[in-house]
Amino acid sequence: MSCTRLTAACERIIKLFVSPGEKMTEIYYVKKVVRIEVMDILLPVLIFITGLVFGSFFNVVIYRLPREESIVAPRSACPSCGTTLKPADLVPIFSFIFLKGKCRYCKSKISFRYPLIEFVSGIVFVVLFLKYGLSIEFIFTVFLMSVLIMVFFIDLDHMIIPNELVIAGLAGGIVLFILRFFLYDSLLDGAAWYSPLLGMLVTSGSLFLIALIGLAIYGTDAFGMGDVKIFLPIGLILGFKLALISLIFSVFIGGFAGLFLIITGLKERRSHIPFGPFIVSGTFLAILFGHEFFTWYTGLL
Repeated sequence: MSCTRLTAACERIIKLFVSPGEKMTEIYYVKKVVRIEVMDILLPVLIFITGLVFGSFFNVVIYRLPREESIVAPRSACPSCGTTLKPADLVPIFSFIFLKGKCRYCKSKISFRYPLIEFVSGIVFVVLFLKYGLSIEFIFTVFLMSVLIMVFFIDLDHMIIPNELVIAGLAGGIVLFILRFFLYDSLLDGAAWYSPLLGMLVTSGSLFLIALIGLAIYGTDAFGMGDVKIFLPIGLILGFKLALISLIFSVFIGGFAGLFLIITGLKERRSHIPFGPFIVSGTFLAILFGHEFFTWYTGLL
């Protein structure tokens, strides 16, 4: 039922039960409530669709950036037959469903990862919207997570975190750093202006130090330099407290995951495991629950 029809139905019900003098006030109230309820549903849907569209672009970057190909041109093509895809072939998720997971032209299978990344992007956008609403925090956490979603899959496939993504993240972080002199945001939770700089130095510096120690003891990097560098934009955007919590979450998630992989025999003790996906997971959890975790933890001390 449309908003107009729903409002009209409510008006007819009101006229049956209220006096003439009260009708206008009650009808105005109902119209306002209905509009609010419709927007409460419509806005998250629009945010989700926006996330799907961006997720489609993330797929392009994830595929092309490690191969040092342009992310702008040429147009997307089937990786099997090379046929340039039409707009109807590129509708996020729906094209995959309608084409039954196969290329329209050569019938080769389309990787399930493409709709998965689009769906995950849409969910991340909506979750951050529900957390922060339409706010400066929403804009910049969506920006950060957009960069990190691409980091997740590129590091998973190639065990690298491209400098281009680090630079893009830093560019957004610098914009936010400047805006913070004029606007308040809850990510810093009232911390001093230099908190983002401290977050960069402490988190990236800690990983760099661990990497050097690992190199000295084992002759190999405990962490790649990409892992060290990606915490620069994370610290700059989230500030010291959330960036530190993000690092802690990342290490714990990575530790448990690595232990599981070794116990199950999927990985050997000296196998290289990409740390980027754990950084992304830890950062997302820190964005959502970092301040609450800090309050809970300090309450135990």
